[in-house]
Amino acid sequence: MQKRNVLNSPRLRELKKHRQRASQKKIALRFLIFLVIFISFIYISRVSILNIDSVEVMGNKFIDTEIIKEVVQEEITGNYLYFFPKTNILFYPKSRIKNELADKFKRLKNITLLIQNKKVLVVSLSEREASYIWCGNILPETNSSDQKCYFLDKDGYIFDEAPYFSGEVYFKFYGFVNANIPSGSYFSPDNFSKFISFKETLETLKLKPVALYVTPDGDIKVFLSTGTASSTGPEIIFKADAELQKVEENLQAALTTEPLQSKIKSKYSSLQYIDLRFGNKVYYKFY
Repeated sequence: MQKRNVLNSPRLRELKKHRQRASQKKIALRFLIFLVIFISFIYISRVSILNIDSVEVMGNKFIDTEIIKEVVQEEITGNYLYFFPKTNILFYPKSRIKNELADKFKRLKNITLLIQNKKVLVVSLSEREASYIWCGNILPETNSSDQKCYFLDKDGYIFDEAPYFSGEVYFKFYGFVNANIPSGSYFSPDNFSKFISFKETLETLKLKPVALYVTPDGDIKVFLSTGTASSTGPEIIFKADAELQKVEENLQAALTTEPLQSKIKSKYSSLQYIDLRFGNKVYYKFY
């Protein structure tokens, strides 16, 4: 007698087909719901009231407004995944806009993006202020219009090419910068605040520093004003790793002690250097 195959009975096959059809209907329904939600989301994302229609720029003084607008407009042009406009106020590329502006314009210090009046993207900026200039790795013999210099802010950040200035408009720095393109770099970041402190100390001592040079061998040369186009006036020399307070004390003691005190007053124009690299000993030379 042949045994009946219960697992392959017509009733069981029909039950499997019924379950498959029910599962397919559920999948189709879920897909339809997802499609409706997706299309609705696309429609809502394109509603005019939810999209940026203009860009305003404020706070810039030196960088052209139209150039900034062009960068922003480029970043909000187009769509995400071919469907969702980048102008939508809920997910416009805020971080990318900031990064692009900061990368293209090193002068920019702070960048804030705000949506105002529902459809206006306001780009609020603050720019770095020029406090000093950096004029290259090598100290030139004379200042000239061919010399390329860059602005530095109060923290030593190099941010923009500077025009030629005749005379002593800005305090100048010279020395190595570890970058092919100086803009966006810091000049001597480990020692910059020390350099500025020493410059200010010289000014309190009635001297007029106009430039500082970090030499390849690690010495620091601060040049005093000569009132001429020469960039190699009287030098004050110390080591970059020296204890600054001790250097300042030694210099002040030397300037208030004879015979240097009198010679500075009567023969300042012939002063060649004051050397502070040798502990408490101060060496100087006049032409």
